[in-house]
Amino acid sequence: MSSGRQADTDQFYRLLAELARREQGPRRLGDCAGTGLWPRHGVYFFYEDGEGRADGTPRVVRVGTHALTATSRATMWARLRQHRGRLGGRNPGGGNHRASIFRSHVGTALIRSGDWPDGLLQAWAGAPRRPEWADLEDQVERQVSHHIRAMPFLWLPVPNHPNGDSDRGYIEKNSIALLSCRTGGTDKPSPGWLGRHANSEKVRQSGLWNSNHVDDPYEPGYLTVLADLVTQLP
Repeated sequence: MSSGRQADTDQFYRLLAELARREQGPRRLGDCAGTGLWPRHGVYFFYEDGEGRADGTPRVVRVGTHALTATSRATMWARLRQHRGRLGGRNPGGGNHRASIFRSHVGTALIRSGDWPDGLLQAWAGAPRRPEWADLEDQVERQVSHHIRAMPFLWLPVPNHPNGDSDRGYIEKNSIALLSCRTGGTDKPSPGWLGRHANSEKVRQSGLWNSNHVDDPYEPGYLTVLADLVTQLP
């Protein structure tokens, strides 16, 4: 274990503790609505009940963002809402895992750890949706929503620069790379972590509900950018 990486990880969590103080968080997605609270652009950090660090404090299990292309108009809440799933409409409490890789990963773990018919995992991973599996997929979608909505999370406003660029991707990529157990991350998932059943080897081995950037090196200097954004908050 690299002492430098341990120190950087500890600094990351100190910054999240300060973020939690300033944002009066974390909150659970199931308790959130799209009014009044959210910055237009940001990065979010999910925890999960039962997942802790060696010192007993919560362990981040998912880092995400949105609107990484110059033409994207997606907002942070719109992305969080995709992860949360539907409140009404067809299949209330369900969602669309084909629009959320987070939901997709959680769904594969629920399928692989549960008592589901052979073939459902392949159908879940495929596109488009297959009518003969629709009812079972809807059941899994509701379980996915239940799981994700219970997860505490923090959010960090990360606005665009005047030239249109943003630090969102930089913070997301380096936070994932720092935390990933595939490359020496210091905080291991618990033996009972649901993600150990995920279809993606990268999820299982990284300890994160992420598959992008889990094999990347991290740049320690990104913590300065993260610190600047946190300390700019009221």
